[in-house]
Amino acid sequence: MPPTRTEGATVGPSTANAPSIGVPLRFILFGLACLAGAVGFLIARPTILSTYHYNQYVVAAAHLALLGWIASVVFGALYQLVPVALETKLYSERLAFAHLALQVVAVPGMVWSFWHWNLKHVGHWGSAFALGVGLLFFNVALTILRSRKWNPISVGIGSAISWLMLTVIAGLALAAAKCSYESIERLSGGNPLAITLRGLEAVSALVARFDQMSLMHSHAHLGVLGCFVLLIVTLSFKLLPMFLLSEVQNERRIWWVIGLLNAGLLGLVITMATRSAWKLLFTGIIMAALLVYAFELYAILRARKRSALDSPLRLFLWGLAALVPMAGLAAVLSWPGLPLTAFTGQLENLYGFLAVFGLISTALFGMLFKILPFLVWYGTYSVHLGRARVPALAEMYSSRLVQAGGATYLLALIVIIMGILLSSAGAVRWGGVALGAAVALHGVNFALILRHRARPQLQPMARAVKGT
Repeated sequence: MPPTRTEGATVGPSTANAPSIGVPLRFILFGLACLAGAVGFLIARPTILSTYHYNQYVVAAAHLALLGWIASVVFGALYQLVPVALETKLYSERLAFAHLALQVVAVPGMVWSFWHWNLKHVGHWGSAFALGVGLLFFNVALTILRSRKWNPISVGIGSAISWLMLTVIAGLALAAAKCSYESIERLSGGNPLAITLRGLEAVSALVARFDQMSLMHSHAHLGVLGCFVLLIVTLSFKLLPMFLLSEVQNERRIWWVIGLLNAGLLGLVITMATRSAWKLLFTGIIMAALLVYAFELYAILRARKRSALDSPLRLFLWGLAALVPMAGLAAVLSWPGLPLTAFTGQLENLYGFLAVFGLISTALFGMLFKILPFLVWYGTYSVHLGRARVPALAEMYSSRLVQAGGATYLLALIVIIMGILLSSAGAVRWGGVALGAAVALHGVNFALILRHRARPQLQPMARAVKGT
């Protein structure tokens, strides 16, 4: 639906079904704090990307970026956008607050445990994170059932959260496989702890039958492609038409995109885990889904009534452009019999970096400059409509700062990519510094938005009328 216009303000999505801003805003702020920490990790330990290796620092940094930054922002956006997209109320805001508490506690605990490679505590904190995801799944599932709208948007959201649940379960299984269970013999047979430990030991034995690095790759693709990329693609079919004053041009294409992405991912994670040569086929299915997505995206852009693209939308589209080099790298890395050399290892690093910071993070920044101003505007100015002139959403942040932050971010990506390909820790570190500068510029802009929450900028209606 197009934005509605009020005196002095342009309002984005309909507020009729939107929940209170408390939960999504706190999720987003926590996510931004985690992003700052992840960039700090990269600057302090550039070998995370400049060399191909698997250790606790790589795993800790990856989970801080994925679960702390990306997942937190995605969770906050889901609680805000799912009711709007499905045109119904969120099932329970209390469950959303409980999820927030679990997220804020579990992510730092997991990152600390990974950093010190204490897999037992990873399981403990990971279980808390899993409980939060379970609350999200329950909350969104009942919201979808309440809406009774089985369209590609609801199916895409539901399948993405289902993949996230499987990702968490797989991660806990991998952590269980790296723990020892010698203490079971000292516990009585009926002891609940003994029963739990025997179950974990059985899971460990099952996981040990597979190649561990293959399982790690499968686990990563479950989360990154199955949850985050699928959600970005799905929600873009709702948000882009809304912000561009356009509409979906062919709903069948959306069904094909969602269906092919899910089918391709299912085959990909299985063939990855089993080291099957059929992995290339399912990579091709996912690439076919993205090609159909590109056709529909182009059609939506051509049909738009708003000719100019603002800075946040351009930022979002820059993020989507990262799908092109990612698809090329995926085809190379999926090739049967590809040997693991120093160079192919760096290509894997590049593939992961492009997914996390090239595609997902850039797209999230673009959407944050749409979502965050709306959240603050709705919580601050909605009660003043008709009684005072309130700012428009675009007046709550600086477009020039968005452009400066975007340009600095792009420079950082280029430098880090060169550092990865050349195995240069120095280049990665300087790219990390530039990345930190880009995040700081965006942070200043977010502070400008949040300032409206602390100091509302209201003008008398008479002044607005006199100036027209």
